Amino acid sequence: MSAETSTTGTVDSNGSARGTSAREFILPDLGEGLTEAELISWLVNVGDEVHVDQMVVEVESAKSVVELPCPFAGRIEALHAAAGDTVSAGQALLSVAEAGAESIDGGGANLIGYGTSEPKARSGKQRSFGVATGSTPAAAAPAATAVTPPASAPGSGPTATVSPVTSPIVRKLAKDHGLSAKHLPGTGSGGVVTRADVLNAIEAGTNTSVAGASDANATSDFSDSADRDTRTPITGLRKVVSERLTRSRQEIPEATIWLDVDATELLNTKRALEARTGEKYSLLSLVARFVIAGLKKYPIINSSIDTEANEIVTHSDINLGLAAQTPRGLMVPVVHGADQMSLRQLQDSVSETVGKASTGKFGTQELTGGTFTLNNYGVFGVDGSAPIINLPEVAMLGLGRIKDRPWVVDGELTVRKVMFLSFVFDHRACDGAEPSQFLTFVADCIENPISLLPEL
Repeated sequence: MSAETSTTGTVDSNGSARGTSAREFILPDLGEGLTEAELISWLVNVGDEVHVDQMVVEVESAKSVVELPCPFAGRIEALHAAAGDTVSAGQALLSVAEAGAESIDGGGANLIGYGTSEPKARSGKQRSFGVATGSTPAAAAPAATAVTPPASAPGSGPTATVSPVTSPIVRKLAKDHGLSAKHLPGTGSGGVVTRADVLNAIEAGTNTSVAGASDANATSDFSDSADRDTRTPITGLRKVVSERLTRSRQEIPEATIWLDVDATELLNTKRALEARTGEKYSLLSLVARFVIAGLKKYPIINSSIDTEANEIVTHSDINLGLAAQTPRGLMVPVVHGADQMSLRQLQDSVSETVGKASTGKFGTQELTGGTFTLNNYGVFGVDGSAPIINLPEVAMLGLGRIKDRPWVVDGELTVRKVMFLSFVFDHRACDGAEPSQFLTFVADCIENPISLLPEL
């Protein structure tokens, strides 16, 4: 690939003037229709020397967290965004300078969208922590949360005006210097008070103390309380989850059914299997095996809705999604081709997927293509839930915690290991018969695992 260069003058260590060629690394097209990403962390600093294809930045898209390689070599001249910023495809991330550089064609990096671009004003969305080393982030607050400040009351002084303040860091800085940030004039987008505004007020000796503001504003107590609130922009994965779950609730005529199940024999089977093989098997992988057999028996459950074509799509493959709580938020990584796996292969795949949940760093392929979702919320210590269907799928099975409970066995009351199964389904795909049959099949397998043998 080719890269445009611009020549600037610099002075080397012995004072001699030399020419440098600066090139800009822009955020590439991340695919899947994604147009923006959140910058998580820089892997380099200003002044560092980098080589072609060296990983320089970690970004989070709505699909996954990825490290991006620099398409050319040189010295980092500037970082154009800070950790926590939202950057758009085509926006400059960093500038690389190299003395006497020649244009480099065909660098090893093959992500779409590399090239040069004039620096663009980056988004003001920032976490309250995380400023890239060597960067100079703007102090403007996110435009999405900015509001126009109310006009001053007639005859009131400047402290009567209440300006919007979105950053807790700005509020704390003002408070530490005896100022009330919300009573300062804001120069940010929509009149938002920025860090620069507070610093200017400190330097000018402006008096907007909380006590003085109380005299000018009868709602001071309420406003001061609001100043202590923390605002977190809904961006990245959280934004995608919010939109998808909202759409699911609005679009799907869902119904929920549930069963309480005696899991005593399942636990006994797990121990016997581990003793015989010397391998570890999770309850999740065993239940997943029962679920796969149930989906083969009742294929309408392994479907999705094509709303544009107004069709029910029954899938030939079973790609099992596993709802997982990660540091990034709720994600549903997918075990592809689960119906073709042996129990040992399924256990390995489930274990690997669950292991990755601790970081939330799943590839795009690992988060797409699911046909049915299994949700184990029993790990959070709850008995049941009415889960929200993962679009465009038509059903989800939830597993509650296993707990000692009274149970009747052969007419006698005893204590057994009991769990709750919650099953939610899309009434557009099926009525109550198939979901009930599917749920009772899985329950029977849990209560009597040997009953699955004819299905294998």
